[in-house]
Amino acid sequence: MAHTTLSHRPLTPTLARRLAITRQRLAGPRPTANAAGLLEVVRDLGCLQLDPISAVARSHQIVLWSRVGPYDLAEVDHLLWKERALFEYWAHCASIVLTEDFPIHEVQMRGHGRGESSWGMSARAWQEENKELQAEILTRLATEGPLLAKNFSDRSLTDWESSGWTGGRNVSRMLDFLWGQGTILVHGRTGIQRHWALAEHCLPEWTPRETLTPQEMVRRAAQKSLRALGVGTQAHIREHFVRGCYPGLKGVLKELEEEGRIVQVQLQENGQSWPDSWYLHADDLPLVEQLESGEWEPRTTLLSPFDNLLCDRKRTELLWNFRFRIEIYVPEAKREFGYYVLPILHGDRLIGRIDPKMDRKRKTLTVNTIYAEPDAPMTLEAGRGIAAAIAELAQFLGAKHIVYPKDVPPAWAGAFQ
Repeated sequence: MAHTTLSHRPLTPTLARRLAITRQRLAGPRPTANAAGLLEVVRDLGCLQLDPISAVARSHQIVLWSRVGPYDLAEVDHLLWKERALFEYWAHCASIVLTEDFPIHEVQMRGHGRGESSWGMSARAWQEENKELQAEILTRLATEGPLLAKNFSDRSLTDWESSGWTGGRNVSRMLDFLWGQGTILVHGRTGIQRHWALAEHCLPEWTPRETLTPQEMVRRAAQKSLRALGVGTQAHIREHFVRGCYPGLKGVLKELEEEGRIVQVQLQENGQSWPDSWYLHADDLPLVEQLESGEWEPRTTLLSPFDNLLCDRKRTELLWNFRFRIEIYVPEAKREFGYYVLPILHGDRLIGRIDPKMDRKRKTLTVNTIYAEPDAPMTLEAGRGIAAAIAELAQFLGAKHIVYPKDVPPAWAGAFQ
């Protein structure tokens, strides 16, 4: 297949799924489980969402494990706090991002809280009213170095008003505003507590300092988003990487298509075209050809509930026919699947989910339930793949024991005996 003809040929949903999974580093040869391999994964994903819940492990740790297998957590700390090849900032949520992508994020920093939205105007007014608190934070960070939020006294004149958990948390909100504006960054962590420092004390000398216009930022970010997705619509691109921060995206996609940097394709199933315009990056055309020729190395693994592959719930339902909702904040009696559920990726399909819990004191991984999707392959081979993935997760977590549920889908049960 010549590259120039791809836009006139449809992709099947199966091929689209395989392209997405491969670009997400969930198929094909595994990256090396060291700092270089982990950095390679973050480059392909663009960001790792941060979440404080550790019922199994922190989300970003599971995301990396799903792709490289067991690795030393110190390698990620080395990339963050020693090499500083990574730093914490806002992508599609609070995330770990690449220092080499700093120009993209710097555009967000310049615009943070400066828009004409009601939130932006409220944030500016509140910062202006509480200059004394801001000055104390910046002065102390300049003279004392990295500090925790609890090290600052609340010198605010007015409370930050919010109906959510941030209401009245004035020091934390000021730190978050200054972080969003790029004035301060996270210098290190003790557990989940952030050590704040001035940005110039956090970023390495080699940090790229190119100043991008908003349109130039969108050109770069849209291409990174699309490459991470493999294939996607304008809405999917907008939801990924720097979520929702793509001003003028429609026009940018048109420009990129005219320049031959991205290609518009159709998704077609049983002779029927799927709605919307779908795009893939021109750099991925050789990969599409490989996948069409049958070069496909599937894996079976478990995914964090915040995994990049399925963080866009609508796209996940569309491409994988897999409805996924986080039930952490749902009362136990009303949960459908469990507290911290990990979807099961088997080849190019999401075939089930498990509800695990890690007891670090007892070094025991308890799998409370194993669910199969209605169209899951009911084979012993699939069961063995799932069992192997759970065993590898236990190894990564340092578990000495695995407790399986009594009720396992019958066709898979033989793999857990």
